Amino acid sequence: MELEVYGHGGDLLTASARYGVAAGEWTDFSANINPLGPPPGLLEALREALPGIVRYPDPGHRGLVKQLSMHLQVEEDMLVIGNGAAENMALALLGLTPQKVGVVEPCFSEYRTLSEQFGARVQSVFGTEARAFKAAPEEVEELIQKTDLVFIGQPNNPNGVQYSLDELRRFAAAGEQYGTYIVIDEAFIDFIPEPERQTLLPELRNNSHLILIRSMTKFFAIPGLRLGYAIAHPDTARRMRDKQVTWSVNSLALLAGEVCLRADASHEQATLELVKRQRDLMHSELTRLGCQTWPGEANFLLVRLPEPWTAESMQTALGRRGVLVRSCAMYPGLTNRDIRLAVKDEPACSKLLRELEAIMRG
Repeated sequence: MELEVYGHGGDLLTASARYGVAAGEWTDFSANINPLGPPPGLLEALREALPGIVRYPDPGHRGLVKQLSMHLQVEEDMLVIGNGAAENMALALLGLTPQKVGVVEPCFSEYRTLSEQFGARVQSVFGTEARAFKAAPEEVEELIQKTDLVFIGQPNNPNGVQYSLDELRRFAAAGEQYGTYIVIDEAFIDFIPEPERQTLLPELRNNSHLILIRSMTKFFAIPGLRLGYAIAHPDTARRMRDKQVTWSVNSLALLAGEVCLRADASHEQATLELVKRQRDLMHSELTRLGCQTWPGEANFLLVRLPEPWTAESMQTALGRRGVLVRSCAMYPGLTNRDIRLAVKDEPACSKLLRELEAIMRG
């Protein structure tokens, strides 16, 4: 039976009920959150702001919009603040009303789930193992031609791989040619050093059918608050905002966003250094244990276990030892031996590798 009853990792209540581990005692590799936690000063700012919960949040999100506009160097009317990146995906579907949606498998399950919830038919193409589960550009372009809106992960979840700028430009050009909206999910792009990020953000103004969606919950470690945003042509952004429920983003989340954008750059740099160091170590040690990994660039790795291990059997064995991992057996295009592992700090990664080796050797 799948542990991911809600389709995602990080479900500690279900894991605790199944394996008898208290919710606060897990070492959780199933959710991809910054191992360093929130930036310094954020928790103090939230505590000071608690008396303000007696007032409604700003329905126009004006403080965060203004700060994001300056941070990203985009006009304010190109921004949509959402209750997590997932709300922005929903707003794109509600505002643009696509009848046919394209996805590139394997991918974040919400692309399909939300599309079907809102009445769209979903078509897919598949990434290949040889391309680290990226799809061939010509297949993506054909998908764009056949659909009204296409979701593309950049870097993609669960494999953590980016498309090149040239490939992204091909997709955006196809979107303009066929009138298809291209939604690029950049939820994990902050975990990639800026010179290595492949993003069309500087070219967004010239692409009326392009939408970028980003998350603030993962890099800044505030998933419980829910905060994300979309960047799009002003007309597209307006259509998305027109479908948004008033006050869907609470005042503490809005404050957290402003504080995170003002955070000292040292937190970002320390995060990037830690993630790269631990990701490289995990890749090396997992290979030594007979696992196959792909060259992910974000804060997680897609891992194929050696036979006879399956995702379910390993998840159970690790779960009984207080370590939670994400099964990828339900991802179309992957196998029942595939799991996803978050990149965490040195003590957590050491525990994971120690328990893995004990299980596999035992």
